[in-house]
Amino acid sequence: MATQIDKEACREAYNDVRDDATETSWAAFVYEGSMIVPAATGTDYEEFKKLCKDDTRLFGFVRFTTGDAMSKRAKFTFLTWIGEDITGLQRAKISTDKTLVKDVVQNFAKEFVISDSRELDQEFLCKELRKAGGANYDAQAE
Repeated sequence: MATQIDKEACREAYNDVRDDATETSWAAFVYEGSMIVPAATGTDYEEFKKLCKDDTRLFGFVRFTTGDAMSKRAKFTFLTWIGEDITGLQRAKISTDKTLVKDVVQNFAKEFVISDSRELDQEFLCKELRKAGGANYDAQAE
């Protein structure tokens, strides 16, 4: 059966993360059978990381505050989590299913495909976002 996405529900979660007026900093999208739906949203990145288990595949949209001494700004990342225990067929399917999610999650600075929980480290992701962001006035300190 072809995978489908609940576009309205996913778009609502996506917009909640993008909205500067809310404290929501992440949204997770999971499979319910052959449908991709929002699983949860939250304000603490550690909560998002707990969803990334070895037997899970999910998509995440996360807001991080990055910048340097001269400016702080919100940067967004699109994460694809593929747990270690995911079957080969599910791994192959996730790459085509990702296009369905990207129809909703369209604006982000950097995309990551992660299978190792160590790569979910917030410091690492923020460092990559700073690199993608261009000018870094704190470069002298690095």
